[in-house]
Amino acid sequence: MSTYKIAVVGDNDSILGFKTIGIDTYPASDAQTGLSILKKLAGENYGVIFITEELAAELEDVIKELNKRILPAVVLIPNSKGTLGLGMRRIKDNVEKAIGADILFRKEG
Repeated sequence: MSTYKIAVVGDNDSILGFKTIGIDTYPASDAQTGLSILKKLAGENYGVIFITEELAAELEDVIKELNKRILPAVVLIPNSKGTLGLGMRRIKDNVEKAIGADILFRKEG
């Protein structure tokens, strides 16, 4: 049985707290660094990679490719400045794709 690791990638202020709970942290202040880190982590034994929305917005194509694989799961999180709404939009799109309807955000009328 394999044991998978968890990582978080993003600006230092946003990921620092994750280190205190034992998650591997990888600071990336720009898309090039983020890309390099994502490629490295995807080839290692990571089951979940958290990435800040701001950085993920710049690496959208790479993240789409990683999402075609079973592992690692790439999860978007807000950075220390707040959310861009990208993570919630991805959840909505995935639920809609899986069941064919928007059950999370539909407006009752």
